[in-house]
Amino acid sequence: MHERAKEFTECAAARYDIEPDVVEFEEGTKTAADAASAIGCETAQIASSLVFTVDNELVVSVTSGANRVDETVLAESFGADSAAVEMADPDRIRETLGWVIGGVPPICHETSVPMVMDRTLLSFDEVWAAAGTPTSVFPIDPETLHALTGSSLVTFDR
Repeated sequence: MHERAKEFTECAAARYDIEPDVVEFEEGTKTAADAASAIGCETAQIASSLVFTVDNELVVSVTSGANRVDETVLAESFGADSAAVEMADPDRIRETLGWVIGGVPPICHETSVPMVMDRTLLSFDEVWAAAGTPTSVFPIDPETLHALTGSSLVTFDR
């Protein structure tokens, strides 16, 4: 297991008392479609942790792979104007959350940041999220994921 995926697994056990069943794909899972194909699930079951700034504050959106983040909805969730929403800087993500783009898990961040979660994910019994690297994922019940993240629910339609 990749060292970062191992660190994620250890963090999940220590901080959340869960033991994620991490699966690694040598070819990587760079897009939701790639991940779904490798796993054998629907693209909508991929829980992508996307990091934005809203009024210069980092926020994480756990979004269904079938949807795109609606920046207006994201801004409204934090009482901001959509012009205040931008993709976060990769260095800032790594420094604040402790993970690199493509491998940001929805839990085990080094610093707590506000989070939202796409309601679409709740329509499944199981979703798959990044486990600390662009080549590792883990399955989780979306209700459990919602509870662990403390996220607000939002609706992102394609």
